[in-house]
Amino acid sequence: MRPPTLIRGSILLVLASFLAGCKQLVVLNPAGDIAAQQGQLVVIATVLMLLIIVPVIFLTLLFAWRYRHNSQRAQDDYAPDWDHSTKLELVIWAAPLVIIIALGALTWITTHKLDPYRPLDRISVSKALPADIKPLEVQVVALDWKWLFLLPEQGIASVNELAAPVDRPIRFKLTSSSTMNAFYVPDLAGMIYTMPGMQTELNAIINKPGVYHGMSSHYSGSGFSGMTFKFHGLSNEAFDQWVAKAREGGRELSRDAYLELAKPSTRDPVALFASVDASLFQRVLNLCVADGQACMHEVMARDARRNRAHNAGVALAAATQQSVCTASESFDLLSN
Repeated sequence: MRPPTLIRGSILLVLASFLAGCKQLVVLNPAGDIAAQQGQLVVIATVLMLLIIVPVIFLTLLFAWRYRHNSQRAQDDYAPDWDHSTKLELVIWAAPLVIIIALGALTWITTHKLDPYRPLDRISVSKALPADIKPLEVQVVALDWKWLFLLPEQGIASVNELAAPVDRPIRFKLTSSSTMNAFYVPDLAGMIYTMPGMQTELNAIINKPGVYHGMSSHYSGSGFSGMTFKFHGLSNEAFDQWVAKAREGGRELSRDAYLELAKPSTRDPVALFASVDASLFQRVLNLCVADGQACMHEVMARDARRNRAHNAGVALAAATQQSVCTASESFDLLSN
């Protein structure tokens, strides 16, 4: 009975691996233009590397078979004094060098072109970016263990759900409440890290209507596995309806409400807020949401002013001492 059980287990394991792989195919066939360009980069880089890997594997197997111990050809071709071939050396060194140069050039260009901080220059491969289009600003806060989204233009907020119009650029501004995290919607763009007291940015766009999976891709504690959200790609009309639905809820995301929301919790349901404290994101970013906390940017500005005053005092004291020394030397010369 053991062999059939082992066979069945192996088959199930193979099928499970195929199913798991299907979920990852979104990286190569995403719904957003930035993610699509990143997927193309993965494919091109893989093909370039396979140009070396495949021939090496093939030739390794070929040589192992051709020059096996009992091969007559190996005995006929035996050349104990052979030590160099210019043609072979040229192939061995030139081919990898060309691949490395191509990969380097490709990486250099795409690293700048797909910089997450760089504003978009097109809607998709077939659509130019209109000059009058305004990006949708989304402020993102990674909490323990949920995602908070603030839409300042619309004046609303949401937890574990986000919507955006199709073919409209999105400018994400991201931070974290307590620990480093990573924001990732595979259909939208690559992941971008969030850190307390720091702001990162991501420019992206969604080109197809649908509901897409968003997640945290950086381990952040016991609730990490449930730190997921739904990203909705909607038409302009459907997006307006989603905003209206949030405004009808009547809940306000004040600073006190945020402090309650920021307490660690797992697998929180979707929540919508009709209004948001206008200074909330900047206070989260500067670690001063609670009353009485000094904002980080104010502390840094005060320290900078104090440092400049100290340096000016040191420079003034040095200049005064130099002037006294000069005057003393002049008096000594006159006295002599």
